[in-house]
Amino acid sequence: MRYSAKGTLLVIFSSLVTLPVMAKQLNHYHAVVEQAQDLANQPYDPPADNLPTVLHEIDYDTYRQIRFDPAHAYWRDESPFNLQLFHSGFLFQSPVRLNIIEEGKVVPLPFSTDDYRYDGEASALLEHDLSGSGHAGFRLHYPLNSDDYADEFIVFLGASYFRLVGQDQVYGLSTRGLAIDTASTQGEEFPAFREFWLYKPDADAKQIELLALMDSPSLSGAYRFVITPGNDTQVEVEAELFARDDIDKLGVAPLTSMFTFGESSRERPDDFRPQVHDSDGLLIHTGADEWIWRPLSNPDEVRTSAFMDDTPQGFGLMQRERNFDRYLDMEAQYHRRPSQWVTPLENWGKGHVELVEIPAPDETHDNIVAYWVAEKPLGAGESRRLHYQTHTLNTQPESHTLGHVVRTRHGSAGVPGQADASSSAQRQFIVDFQGGALADLTADQPIELDISAQQGEVLLPQLTALPDNAWRASFRLPANDQPSDVRLRLTLNGKPVSETWNYVWYPHD
Repeated sequence: MRYSAKGTLLVIFSSLVTLPVMAKQLNHYHAVVEQAQDLANQPYDPPADNLPTVLHEIDYDTYRQIRFDPAHAYWRDESPFNLQLFHSGFLFQSPVRLNIIEEGKVVPLPFSTDDYRYDGEASALLEHDLSGSGHAGFRLHYPLNSDDYADEFIVFLGASYFRLVGQDQVYGLSTRGLAIDTASTQGEEFPAFREFWLYKPDADAKQIELLALMDSPSLSGAYRFVITPGNDTQVEVEAELFARDDIDKLGVAPLTSMFTFGESSRERPDDFRPQVHDSDGLLIHTGADEWIWRPLSNPDEVRTSAFMDDTPQGFGLMQRERNFDRYLDMEAQYHRRPSQWVTPLENWGKGHVELVEIPAPDETHDNIVAYWVAEKPLGAGESRRLHYQTHTLNTQPESHTLGHVVRTRHGSAGVPGQADASSSAQRQFIVDFQGGALADLTADQPIELDISAQQGEVLLPQLTALPDNAWRASFRLPANDQPSDVRLRLTLNGKPVSETWNYVWYPHD
């Protein structure tokens, strides 16, 4: 499963009136900031376990039989947006508190079994007192793909997770409010949103705003989300964090995804599908205006990569393969899974984008995480402001105008029919580029291959023109017991005309 719920904190603050609309909204946010700061000045108090016992014990199938009744959706006749809720139980055993802000007033959203349908085995739950169940989370709907139907476009469910989709997309990777000590020896900490405040949208609203209170053993925080559904659904995120303890690794704008196998995977399961993944690569736009592409992998052991940078311009986990015939899966529809891009709305200074790849036996496990880590850690008693935008997309970010990697393949460099050939122990790589600045370049252009290896050597580097204005970079790696970290790009007259392909080859994978 993709989520783990982490409890709730019951907090109510008084309503604010007689202020302009924007001032009211800012005032509510400032009130949540003050609560987060006060909370951080106190010892961490985990949420009480008040969930009815019967909800602790239900399994996945029974939980799926509890469905919110769309006829009870909030605002459905008053706005293009509507709000639907998730029931607590199964993995989601610590409810969150939900509030509606309307005309400056804060109204808690009560739990009621009347809002849900209890089908099949779940109907037996109604024999018990469920009044203390509460809400596990919520989802928002909007006429995304047609004027006649309000599609689900974002969901907040479990810890600090939220997922979003744009037009003609289906859910894939997840977003988190924060990641703490991911892939560290002391173990990861999962901050959780404990309470939400949703501003009731107007009758002609194009976006919706909500606030959230985060709490965790190491910190507390206040979040403000401004969400705009559309072709590329956008979320502006503003946050104030307050640390209780020293935090060694604070992961900002974390994206969590799944990669089981793809075109560059050396080991493949016995599966009719050629690829299975929610994302196939990490894309980074550095402060020096370099675009870096790192294909993803499903490794034999946890691997962490750090891409050092100063004032990054953006990063994202991408699903570049968008044709059905690359997956052949009509149920999962991996060709419709969105890419997601993060853009800082302030100077993030020095630090690194960190990529964590975790071994996964199948596609039910999210095993890819990417986030930004500032050079300066967050110390106890300190605060930090965050401001960034994240959005879905099907293609490349608009500012990416260089040629991009369309294919990464590798295999034995041995000569067919010659098992004892000297090249048999070498590894052959091909990297194909297309699009962007390469679209108008012909085969007679003096395009060059710029290639280097951080460890080891590169053999027989070559550049070949392909049909349809595509270009192929090829090279070999000699037999070696150590990993090889290779970077390559295409240049014309000394200037890049493609993004930088970066790959680490582990010979024992």
